[in-house]
Amino acid sequence: MSILVIGATGTLGRQIVRSALDEGYQVRCLVRNLRKAAFLKEWGAKLIWGDLSQPESLLPALTGIRVVIDTSTSRPTDAASVYQVDLKGKKALIEAAKAMKIEKFIFFSILNAEKYSQVPLMRIKTVTETLLKESGLNYTIFKLCGFFQGLIGQYAVPILDQQTVWITTEGTSIAYMDTIDIARFTLKSLVIKETNGAVYPLVGTKSWNSTDIIELCERLSGQNAKVTRVPIAFLELARNTLCFFEWGWNIADRLTFTEVLSKSQFFNASMDNVYKTFKIDPNSITILESYLQEYFSRILKRLKEINSQQNQKKKNSDLFV
Repeated sequence: MSILVIGATGTLGRQIVRSALDEGYQVRCLVRNLRKAAFLKEWGAKLIWGDLSQPESLLPALTGIRVVIDTSTSRPTDAASVYQVDLKGKKALIEAAKAMKIEKFIFFSILNAEKYSQVPLMRIKTVTETLLKESGLNYTIFKLCGFFQGLIGQYAVPILDQQTVWITTEGTSIAYMDTIDIARFTLKSLVIKETNGAVYPLVGTKSWNSTDIIELCERLSGQNAKVTRVPIAFLELARNTLCFFEWGWNIADRLTFTEVLSKSQFFNASMDNVYKTFKIDPNSITILESYLQEYFSRILKRLKEINSQQNQKKKNSDLFV
């Protein structure tokens, strides 16, 4: 089965590419920068240039493809706005998929997106869900909370480096999930008919707020975190200020998203029916404690090896003094 992955260089996209290749699927990746995506080619995927903001590039990318897996979303640093990529681009992608008679379209949205229409990205995700449902395409929509992988740069690395960890004065509980597990559900949906035309939450086994994660990282790393709490009012002021400048629109939109995630909300959902439909044992899902334990063990072991090598070099140098 031939699969086109959109957003293949991202945190989730690359994991889906890797897992799909491991399971024997033929994988093609739509990428904007062939050089930066070279690692995907080394894994065995085929690369094709394309850009959601340039609809004419989509039809050639879809030629010979049976399944589209769309993991893409715009980034704050992108020149194109969230509206160009996540709204106009997704609409063009859905239209192109219809024209090419794609057999299945998998889309990743955000859990509870429909409750936060004031957040541009969440509103656009909801609109895209509706477009896909009304398209006539065979689809599966997964609604996500967050990835374990994102917590490394946000918490683990700063704590190890004795750098400041920035959090807000209020905290949302989020059921983060490992992208490896998300990829498992994604690929299973290709062979389970019940998933056609269905929407599923994909969340981890436990909800975590910032304080919980910091305490876990401190315990596993043996380091004390330097924490600075940013008042919600400061985020609101920054967002309102940036809205006055065109160059700040993308950042302002993301700050609106950050505000929602920073206020005392609850991003979790029951997975009972999901596990049953996909025939996946809940006990096989990676928990955050295990994920971070493996990370810190690997990093601390490597740091110990580096220190040992440096000490040995120093001893050898002292012999010639």
